[in-house]
Amino acid sequence: MFTNIISALMLALFLVTPGFAEEPAKQSPQAGTVAQSTAPALQAPAAVPGQSAAAAPAATAPVLAGGMPTKVRPNRAITISMFMTIIGITLCVVIWAARQTKSASDFYTAGGGITGLQNGWAIAGDYMSAASFLGMSGLISLYGIDGFMYAVGPMFSFIAILLVIAEPCRNAGKFTLGDILSFRTAPKPVRAVAALSTVTVSLFYLIAQMVGAGKLMQVLLDIPYRVSVIGVGILMVGYVVFGGMKATTWVQIIKAGLLMSGTVLLAFLVMAKAGMNPVGFFTDIVGNQLIQDHVRMNVLKDALPKAGFDYGQRFMEPGLFLKNPLDQVSLGIAWALGAAGLPHILMRFFTVPSAKEARKSIVIALFINSSFFFLINIIGFGAALYLSPQLISSVDKGGNMATLLLAQLLGGGAGSLGGDMFLAFICAVAFATILAVVSGLVLAASAAIAHDVYVNIVMDGKADQHTQVKVARITSLFVGLAAIVMGLAAEKENVVALVALAFAVAASGNFPAVMLSLFWKRFNTAGVISALLVGTISALGLVVISPVMTYPQKIADDAKKIVSTLEKKQLEGAVLADKDLKLLEKSRGDYSKNNGQTSMVGLTAPIFPLKNPGIVSVPLGLIAAILGTLLFRDRRAEEMFDEIEVRQITGLGISKASDH
Repeated sequence: MFTNIISALMLALFLVTPGFAEEPAKQSPQAGTVAQSTAPALQAPAAVPGQSAAAAPAATAPVLAGGMPTKVRPNRAITISMFMTIIGITLCVVIWAARQTKSASDFYTAGGGITGLQNGWAIAGDYMSAASFLGMSGLISLYGIDGFMYAVGPMFSFIAILLVIAEPCRNAGKFTLGDILSFRTAPKPVRAVAALSTVTVSLFYLIAQMVGAGKLMQVLLDIPYRVSVIGVGILMVGYVVFGGMKATTWVQIIKAGLLMSGTVLLAFLVMAKAGMNPVGFFTDIVGNQLIQDHVRMNVLKDALPKAGFDYGQRFMEPGLFLKNPLDQVSLGIAWALGAAGLPHILMRFFTVPSAKEARKSIVIALFINSSFFFLINIIGFGAALYLSPQLISSVDKGGNMATLLLAQLLGGGAGSLGGDMFLAFICAVAFATILAVVSGLVLAASAAIAHDVYVNIVMDGKADQHTQVKVARITSLFVGLAAIVMGLAAEKENVVALVALAFAVAASGNFPAVMLSLFWKRFNTAGVISALLVGTISALGLVVISPVMTYPQKIADDAKKIVSTLEKKQLEGAVLADKDLKLLEKSRGDYSKNNGQTSMVGLTAPIFPLKNPGIVSVPLGLIAAILGTLLFRDRRAEEMFDEIEVRQITGLGISKASDH
């Protein structure tokens, strides 16, 4: 089975690869002109295998009449109706789950009664976030095959989880990361540090989802950002406070089913438009004139074409987005190891009745996610071919609306019933995706505070079931409120930096702590605390001085270059076009606003050159864990290793499912 999975993954690697857009392409005036000039060709036949490169975009690039759009314009009545339908269904699930959530086990782990099949879909739902659905396809549409690690990282991380983490965690823990790490160590300090790490990872991931929700509603339905964030926050708090893990699990399952359905349908329509010929599909992409122009002018910044240089082929080669090879390695480390340290993923191993079901859930999640990320590639490349990168970046510079624009086009076009229905469905699925992911993250963070800190540190493990559930619900409420406040404050922050930080922290601190706790006899309290603190702090420190943060002075310097170029043209007697005049006015404003300003930590430029700190912070966390263990030996931890080893293998001593 593993051979078949790996073979399928390797085949996919030669064809496709996705990512999440961090650095928006800068649209040049020429690019806008080229894209707009294709508007009269709306009625031309769709691209077919063997068709010339230049003909394909002319037939399909301008999805909205009158030139390039400035935003996605869904039918509000249809879209809101679909939103309300999904909210209604999920609220019914919450009401049903609330009636069955009575004990702490019910609230944190659904009583251990989730089957492997159900848990596999729920875990897949945790991974298939809005960033994956919208951001990865957007990156492919603008940067082609670059972003490779964003797709294969989650796939291979699941294999690592399946082979190493799933069964031991299910047998050694109870509710949280702190349960695993504190079994043979000093429980109170370890639980305190584990809770801090869990909350840090969860909140950074959570803030990214909240900002994404606010931006999505703002762009699609003209709902103010603040109203969107508050609305999503209220819904997620309701899901967790009343329904607990059971509600969160079923919301994830529903969302994962809807998301896979939409992804499969959209990918099928892309390939149907290409005549079900993948060779012809990618041949058309390489020869597409608009894609070639985009790579030359917007990405490589070549004012004039280089003789003999194939810009279409360059679109299918790595290095347009992650230009430093070390960035790809660092990102791969964070992806592959971070998943095994994500608190909301680790919690899911405790929701199944046995280690066998835990393994089964990972196999199912691996299959679903591999299929999803493979199809995202088709959608991203289809958006580049049938919409054009210029049109996509005109709507959203990061490309995050590419999937929505493509759905509208393939459904029949803007203004058509089919186009509006398909767009509304995809929008509603993206919204459900955000709700489901944030619910899981709130539950993980609240469990760490309520179970690890209050019950086991403050109350020394002596709280009754009613009190535990009450505290867990109150904690979920406050975590949700904190997420809303931070989501409002982070409106203009780089969302990708937050997501990257969550995975980097999990890989740098949580992963080595969990791995060594389970498999190294000498590992002890000092090792756990050293791994969590050094890994977390190093990842945090490197990210805030890395290129993923916003540096106002760089924005000002880039704006100054544009101002100088356009003013020079004016001095030479040239009359600027309207779009150039608008660009000049905007650049002057950007320069005035950002000149002399610094990043959130007082820097004018990044100090650490890589976008992801994994290549440095993961070894630091591992080395700290080893040194802490060797410097502060603990005989008790060594003596208890045999017990945890037996539990890992046999499952002796773990609680059975309360319901099935």
